[in-house]
Amino acid sequence: MNSCELVAYVSSLACMISKCSSREEMEVLSAVLIQLGETLHLMLVHEEGCTRRKCPGECGEMPEEC
Repeated sequence: MNSCELVAYVSSLACMISKCSSREEMEVLSAVLIQLGETLHLMLVHEEGCTRRKCPGECGEMPEEC
């Protein structure tokens, strides 16, 4: 899927959700998806930082110097 197809897919999905959801449901779903996106981004940034520092073990089990 190229980027234009992805944009069209996401827009279509948003339109479908808006047709069968209340305003409150859309607000909650929007907040949940924002949180999900932010959390995934944080995980990727943290993982990249671990990789750059070449810390041994998993990122969650780094020695203090990392």
